[in-house]
Amino acid sequence: MNEKLVYVDGREVKIENEKNLLEIIRKANIEVPTFCYHSDLSVYGACRLCMVDIEGRGLSPSCSTPPEAGMKLKTNTEEIREIRKTIVELLLANHDSNCPGCPKSTACQLQSLSKKLGVGEVKFKKIETKQPVDRSTRSIVRDPNKCVLCGDCVRVCSEVQGVGAIDFAHRGSKVSVLPSFGKDLSEVECVLCGQCVRVCPTGALSVKSEIDEVFKALGDKNKMVVAQIAPAVRVALGEMFGYEPGTAVTGQIVGALKHIGFHKVFDTSFTADLTVIEEAEEFLARFNKGENLPLITSCCPGWVKYAEQYHPQILPHLSSCKSPQQMFGSLAKEFLAKLYNIEPKDLVVVSIMPCTAKKFEAKRDEFKHGEVYEVDHVISTYELAQMIEESGLNFKKTHPESFDMPFGFKTGAGIIFGNSGGVTEAVLRYVDEKITGKKSDSYEYKAVRAGNGLKEFSAEINGVKINMAVVNGLANAKKAVESVKKGEKDYHFIEIMACPGGCIGGGGQPAPEEDSTNAMRTRGLYDNDKMLQLHKPQQNPYIEELYKNFLVSPGSAKAHKLLHTKYHSRRRITEDSLALINAGDIKKIKVSVCVGTSCYLRGAQDLLHRLIKYIEENGMSGAVEVKASFCFEQCSKGPSITIEDTVINHCDFETACKAINSRLDKMKTSVA
Repeated sequence: MNEKLVYVDGREVKIENEKNLLEIIRKANIEVPTFCYHSDLSVYGACRLCMVDIEGRGLSPSCSTPPEAGMKLKTNTEEIREIRKTIVELLLANHDSNCPGCPKSTACQLQSLSKKLGVGEVKFKKIETKQPVDRSTRSIVRDPNKCVLCGDCVRVCSEVQGVGAIDFAHRGSKVSVLPSFGKDLSEVECVLCGQCVRVCPTGALSVKSEIDEVFKALGDKNKMVVAQIAPAVRVALGEMFGYEPGTAVTGQIVGALKHIGFHKVFDTSFTADLTVIEEAEEFLARFNKGENLPLITSCCPGWVKYAEQYHPQILPHLSSCKSPQQMFGSLAKEFLAKLYNIEPKDLVVVSIMPCTAKKFEAKRDEFKHGEVYEVDHVISTYELAQMIEESGLNFKKTHPESFDMPFGFKTGAGIIFGNSGGVTEAVLRYVDEKITGKKSDSYEYKAVRAGNGLKEFSAEINGVKINMAVVNGLANAKKAVESVKKGEKDYHFIEIMACPGGCIGGGGQPAPEEDSTNAMRTRGLYDNDKMLQLHKPQQNPYIEELYKNFLVSPGSAKAHKLLHTKYHSRRRITEDSLALINAGDIKKIKVSVCVGTSCYLRGAQDLLHRLIKYIEENGMSGAVEVKASFCFEQCSKGPSITIEDTVINHCDFETACKAINSRLDKMKTSVA
């Protein structure tokens, strides 16, 4: 028997396809510290904390050294301990050490390492220069003063997501991690997926908190505050309180939220069931007509923003369905407000999500009606744990409670939405019975359950072949989309989630301590599905009742108004804009919005801001100029705008955009 062995601190460890010595050492149950190593990212070797002493070679970084038979190494010599302490002290000297006020204080790897290595007084002079904190996005806060230059955020954004919104800049002592040209995150192509937050070992990148706003709403006696809980939250929150990853703590979450003061607690899995039905019907309609195929899922806001920025040509292929979060918000403000006899503005909807991009999604213009958003606040799994602790609750001793009806009942189809492949499997559970016209007890489609990456398969139902793909990680999404654009693949249905593993690996989830964490969360959701009595969305009696008494039928006019939406290009510089710019000295289209008192009261201010944002996001700033104006003397007909010499009365956002685009089309024609 010729086993290949490495000797770690005198103990034999067998080599079994490990990529590096660090994996060998961890297999020996020795935890060598590291900042910059993640098994799903390239090896960077920047922090040098994982140095080991290899006999005959001296000190080497274990993360980048492949194992060789017969190697003898030591992981804990006096020299190694001193090196690690010195590295940590240097990091602390270059680090904002306001730990009590840091959002990652209890989960900071630098803080944890300082304690483990016995670092007391820092011998090096602290750098006093403070850099501004970037709070420009709705989802992520970037604090360069807490950055340890590990490069984890850079690599995950580039390698896993294929976006590259953040990178190293400058050299020597001035090296830093920045968005392009030193801009704020809101000014670059960040999709707000939060994967950088997930891998950041310190508080340099953190979730933008809405905890204070939620507590304020809970304290307002004129407001009714309701919560919705996403599927992936229930199998991850427990990690913050000592449970194993994948442990479902649903009842305790509901109990904690009601103790904190939420009036009602509902399950986003209910509207996930609803999303399946609407999306499956939309797919079948397209499939039967052979139009706009493949249908691509739209429940992941990180993916949707990515598509809008990088692949606007693919937008007609996106499902028009809102995400389960937004379906819930829309129904809450319309259906629940009437049920509880309350004004929509006084019904505060709080989403508890595993995702940072959901914060951005909730504040999209498409989901705002007058001054009322469908979803008022989004808090991450991490923020929920903070709220529970801030409320003084002992989570492990919290008595479990049940969801409120009618939006608290779900089937297994809604639960598995939190996993990559879950949306596709849920759609198949509906489509199978729809095509065959027969009810079936079988419900599992294990072939669609994906690991990290891109998975292709075909489902044959009653002689009908459906080609599908399940994708997670935006770098993989790019591959799938490019293959569709080039006509290389004949997909009918594509599920895309921005985060590795799906929502269970979202940027708002607790940072995984082990490589197996995501797999355990995934298993937790599938186990949850098995324990339910119903597994198909069409079996949900409350969904059936909702259609019967309120929505009429899937795809009805009422359903489209409340449950569907449209997406638009967010390319900052479009091909059309470049054509106009390259044409030379062009005269800008002048757009004026009257903000006089009468028009202001009719929503002119909101219209002005939306138009400015629309022009900027669609790369039209070089061709269109929008400004406020007084007064068109048509006060009874407001809001009023002028586009060049044309006055449009009773103008809304969609009408204004259509008129501006029409003018642009004429300009392009004249340039051509």
